[in-house]
Amino acid sequence: MSTEVKKSNSLLKAALLKIVSEKVSLIALIIVAIYFGTALLTSLNLVASTWNTSIGASYLAPGADALFGTDIFGRSVATRVIKATETAVAIGVVVSIIAIVIGTTLGMLAGYFGGIIDEIIVWFYTTFSSIPSIMLLVAIAFILGKGTTTVFLSLGLTSWVGLCRIVRAEVMKHKEREYIAAANAIGATHSRKLIKHILPNISHLLIINFTQTFDSAVKAEVVLSFLGLGVVGRPSWGTMIDDSKLELARGVWWQLAAATLAMFVIVLAFNILGDALRDALDPKLKGK
Repeated sequence: MSTEVKKSNSLLKAALLKIVSEKVSLIALIIVAIYFGTALLTSLNLVASTWNTSIGASYLAPGADALFGTDIFGRSVATRVIKATETAVAIGVVVSIIAIVIGTTLGMLAGYFGGIIDEIIVWFYTTFSSIPSIMLLVAIAFILGKGTTTVFLSLGLTSWVGLCRIVRAEVMKHKEREYIAAANAIGATHSRKLIKHILPNISHLLIINFTQTFDSAVKAEVVLSFLGLGVVGRPSWGTMIDDSKLELARGVWWQLAAATLAMFVIVLAFNILGDALRDALDPKLKGK
């Protein structure tokens, strides 16, 4: 393992220790872990498996019988919010992975090879980013139709440009460094230099981008659901907020409040965690 890669691994370990040592970032990390754990348990039907079962009268107000009341079908709003955590976490993770794979691949190719490859990729993401994101998002969703897969693809395919720019710039700097010159001297292939040497040294950027893309995807799902292009066949915070449009006229506010609160907490936690990771991992902010 090269010295640069060892430094990168040490930086990640130091960042994790710093996050754990600070109260606010540690609380954010615990909250994120709780949400992910809840999503795992609901996916295994160990929690909130009765989300589609009526427990009482329609629009039952919050109380001892139902913590966040019931919806029009008498289903527990609290149970639906918990089940919707699975949807939110799945969307955040899958969309972030899609965006990272596309952005990192194109950015590394552009920054490493330069020339005509760089010009084509820069032209592509410049053209792509010139289209208003909400219009592109809705257009892709309309083409693919409703469903979870549509949400994954439409959000993932519109979230990679920023990372691509950053990765391209970082790779352009790293390819001129001594450890790449040493790799050239021993005859390392382009793929080996990119994957074994450069990628580990920009991994901190991917981690930071994951936290940013995750909360953006969770919020964007609400927009798609509000437009009728969101998740189908399972509860999500977006569909719950969309359902509450008509409920508010009847004075039924608890479904909107529960879904908004659940989304607010995880988005806030990811923002705090993302800021903590950026402060801990970015060498410029560390004064190096």
